Amino acid sequence: MSGLYPLKLKYAASTAIWGGERLKKEWGKQSELSPLAETWELSVRGDGMMSYIENGELAGLTLKEYIETVGNSCVSDTYDGGRFPLLIKFIDAETDLSVQVHPDDKYARETANDSGKTEMWYIVDAKDGAEIVCGLADGVSRENFFDAVKKNEYSRVLKRVKVRRGESYFIPAGLAHAICGGILIAEIQQNSDLTYRIYDYDRVGADGKKRQLHVQEALDVVRPFREDEIDAVRYENGGKDDPECLAGSKYFSVFKITLDGKRELFAAKESFHCLLCVGGETEIECCGHRISVSRGDCIFVPAGTGAYSIVGKAELLLSRL
Repeated sequence: MSGLYPLKLKYAASTAIWGGERLKKEWGKQSELSPLAETWELSVRGDGMMSYIENGELAGLTLKEYIETVGNSCVSDTYDGGRFPLLIKFIDAETDLSVQVHPDDKYARETANDSGKTEMWYIVDAKDGAEIVCGLADGVSRENFFDAVKKNEYSRVLKRVKVRRGESYFIPAGLAHAICGGILIAEIQQNSDLTYRIYDYDRVGADGKKRQLHVQEALDVVRPFREDEIDAVRYENGGKDDPECLAGSKYFSVFKITLDGKRELFAAKESFHCLLCVGGETEIECCGHRISVSRGDCIFVPAGTGAYSIVGKAELLLSRL
């Protein structure tokens, strides 16, 4: 198969009322949007939010067009050309995101002809004291949660966790959650944007109206999770004993690589590799190509590319199926 070389990707950008300017000012992301809430670094979607190739013979193609050009096996040896499996973003939360929950595959398929959404957050940076909402408070049942929703008493039933740079959190479908203000994250998720807002602080959007809530759908899918239940989903496909493995779920695996020198990697036919640089600088050497990578860059290494190396001093998130 021709066209197998590491692809440096150009992101798609989006705005939201809770976004900030850090991705522009500190990370060099270029956009006319203000605020710049998200950059979709690895994206194959039909809603205009597409990643583009910046380098090599196929520069200018979207990642979707690249897959159509070189063949489905550049994604994996089992990919059938349907929905691309992953979506990878940077998210800059200047203020709190809504409290929300995502459905699992079964509910999403039956009610919205969509896929569910399980995701993982890597805390790229966080202000002192920054928090996330991560599930229902200890001892809170679904019934307790329903009662709190009716009374508009959300704060007493949600678990809030202080976060620090370098931590990661796994968010399975059905877990109530929110990124709060002062946090910059990298998000690896199923390729779905199906979100049910539970609570949005009575904010209004650009149209002057309160943003839509999806309380009934949220009540249908939300559930309490114990930490061991989250870990069971997080490491369903293994990796719990690997210190570099942040997730080994059935949807994606994510590894944190702290590079200081040279590292040999291998993109087998079973899955592409996505390298997201969250700190430092490196070079990728592969297939006669040498690509410079800096903080904020995203690289797609096609499945079946085989051996490649990374050289430098950097922090990278490696995601694969």
